Amino acid sequence: MAESSSQPRFVGIDLGGTSAKIAIADRAGHVMQQATVSTQADGRPTPVIESIRNQIRQLCDQADHPVEQLKGIGMGVPGLVDIVTGTTKFLPNLPTQWRDIEVAEQLADTFRCPVKLLNDVRTATLGELRFGYGRSTPEATFAFFSIGTGIGGGLVIDGKVHLGRLGAAGELGHQTIVPDGLPCGCGNRGCLETLASGPAITAEGIRLMLSGLAPKLRELTDGHCDRVNPETMAEAADDDTLVDEAIRRAAAFLGIGAANVVSMVHPDAIVVGGGVSLLGDRLINEVRNQIQTRVRMFPTDQIEVICSTLSADAGLRGAIALAIDSA
Repeated sequence: MAESSSQPRFVGIDLGGTSAKIAIADRAGHVMQQATVSTQADGRPTPVIESIRNQIRQLCDQADHPVEQLKGIGMGVPGLVDIVTGTTKFLPNLPTQWRDIEVAEQLADTFRCPVKLLNDVRTATLGELRFGYGRSTPEATFAFFSIGTGIGGGLVIDGKVHLGRLGAAGELGHQTIVPDGLPCGCGNRGCLETLASGPAITAEGIRLMLSGLAPKLRELTDGHCDRVNPETMAEAADDDTLVDEAIRRAAAFLGIGAANVVSMVHPDAIVVGGGVSLLGDRLINEVRNQIQTRVRMFPTDQIEVICSTLSADAGLRGAIALAIDSA
């Protein structure tokens, strides 16, 4: 048997509404093999869990590692989970919403190793702690904003992800920014998510384009609304003044949310991840400006505002860290 098979191996799973990323890694978090399985063909718990089982077996074969010798499995899930039992409680973007599905128990019965589940953005926060910003500052305190279809978040305090009793602490995207503002999917109004998420930014870009106020954006997208997104808007912003203003306005709202967190937690850093983070300096500079403008109780010059270096891999890397911690 190959020498690699004697070394401990761990599995990370990043479950999403359209796919699940799965990787097998060593104790240092180095990925040995990685694959993706679709969750769209069916999406119900039983077939998705079976697909995950089969893919784990294949990855172990490819890594020349006996599946019976896996030491731990970590899984990030898009919704609410009982972090003690590993039971999914409410995954809004998957069919049947996976209510009361004993995912950890089912995988543990198959692979005979510890299995831990955590909300996907808290998992990504753990990834940022172990393999991103926190790698060089393991005792750091920072807030992680993941900006994509929604705005998720997580808090790391003194080198530990703060979860709260339900594992739900850190829902930074659902702080109220505008009282009586737009309805949010969470049931509140005026949440940060309604103002600075990918769809919120895109909606304003589409409005400007259809109103004839964004000619460069129209040129870049051939006038197709489904091609408008934060990336095409950023490309158009140098020529379309109102598109630039829309991006900066959304970034200002994000900055207000970040300033609120800074006032409450006084972190070492604000780390921004997710697809919208690709807006780069337009986003980061405005967030930094809002923090410096609005937080007046103490100096903020030393608080870093940075984009995550892990990009779309934060969730998967966090799931690997969760697996390593479970062993």
